[in-house]
This record gives sequence, C-alpha cells and structure tokens, in this order.
Amino acid sequence: MLRDSARGEECTVQIVGVCNYQSETTVLAHLPDESKGMGKKADDFSACYSCSACHDALDRRVRSGALEAECEWYMRRAMTRTIRRLYEKNLITIKGAK
Repeated sequence: MLRDSARGEECTVQIVGVCNYQSETTVLAHLPDESKGMGKKADDFSACYSCSACHDALDRRVRSGALEAECEWYMRRAMTRTIRRLYEKNLITIKGAK
C-alpha cells in the first residue's frame, strides 16, 4: 500500500541540481537503516517519495556531487516530508496527533 502511494507524488528528496521534478517517475525509495542486510533493502519505515534522478543519486548509481553529509540531510528531510504526506493521505496514523 505504501509503495503504491508514491504513484504520481511529488519528489520529497529534491536534491538541488539533480531532481527532475517528474512525478511520473516517483517511487517509494528505501533508505539505508539497520533493517537493511546483505541482498535485502530496508523496510518501508525507512523510505521516501523519490523521483528517478534523486533515487539514482541516493543509491549512488550516478554521481550527484552531493557530499555524504548533504546526502544524509536530504534523506532525513525526505523521510520527514514523506511521513507528513502519508499522514495527510490517512495512510498512517499518529496517536495523539491533531
């Protein structure tokens, strides 16, 4: 369900000079965390809406010019933006949130 929710969404990563801003390329991109293992991607808790260009940069398939620290910042910001979007779409609930 969460993976399907990315279809047509705006990229939440938006790496400056990399993002293609094409919502038709957006997927739920998995970010590195402790749930990741050999040959196993992280679970859907550690994910964000990412366009194809930002996804390639985050996965290091292409050089983005972003330093490691900047990449970490982009991932954290994207994850927070995605959680907000999932909450707004009623796909997740947060007990006590208004």
